[in-house]
Amino acid sequence: MLRKGTLLRLIDAVSEKALANGSLLPISTVSEYVDDNGVRFVVRILSNLVRKDEDRLKRAQEKRGNPFLPYEKELFVADLGPTHLALLNKFNVMERHLLIVTREFEDQENLLTPADFSALWICMAEYDAVGFYNGGEAAGASQPHKHLQIVPLPLAEQGPHVPIQPLVDEIKDTGRITRLRSFGFRHCFVKFELDNSGFPRTPEEQCYALYRAMLSDLGMSVPGEKETVRQSGSYCLVITRQWMLLVPRSQEFYGEISVNSLGFAGCLLVRKPEHLDLVKKTRPLELLRSVSIPLGR
Repeated sequence: MLRKGTLLRLIDAVSEKALANGSLLPISTVSEYVDDNGVRFVVRILSNLVRKDEDRLKRAQEKRGNPFLPYEKELFVADLGPTHLALLNKFNVMERHLLIVTREFEDQENLLTPADFSALWICMAEYDAVGFYNGGEAAGASQPHKHLQIVPLPLAEQGPHVPIQPLVDEIKDTGRITRLRSFGFRHCFVKFELDNSGFPRTPEEQCYALYRAMLSDLGMSVPGEKETVRQSGSYCLVITRQWMLLVPRSQEFYGEISVNSLGFAGCLLVRKPEHLDLVKKTRPLELLRSVSIPLGR
């Protein structure tokens, strides 16, 4: 079991070894910034070398089938309790990118459980980070085996630690489900001040309760207290120590641009320079609207 205060050191030690033996294959990118309605979006573009090597990376991914059963021991970071473990993301764009994976197979389209939030919060308590969940293929999930993800802050070298922070700062109420002004699509957002005392509920229990309330607010299936529940639609979930954002999804791609949960935090990844041109022409918020569900539906 992970000892408190050791996760970052473990990540760095495992990363160093995995890089040396070829188990960790970072994806090189260059960053551009696109401003839209007060948000400075970061758009990462695959480097020329990576684009030339994409076929090899794709073959490596396909060859491995389910990469979590069994997982690569060289990527193992820590046990997170009886149901979850932490692995390095083999094909990482950002450093210290962790996957929080169920030990036994659970479907990525099952709703999150208290155990999922417990494992996530073990990591979130270690350092300032963004946790996220791509709930289903249309939300950008790359694997059907349930896995949450966590990346350290800041998400970009320029601007606030989370690019959408200017929209977050407009929300003054805590503990109340609301909406972000510039998000012209179905979503819900909540700011919170977590009580770390553990009484009457732990931070992960508080977040799980908010997650259930957000799903209900959007008219989506809500997890039961005991039974496994299949989600009623794909969605993206973004979590920090101060807020949560949940966005139902209609599709994964805008053209050839795949959008996952980090897109709604203000971070996009594109494969070609012409895709960056499309982001600039379309505008990031319109791109997000196009892969989400329109207001009123």
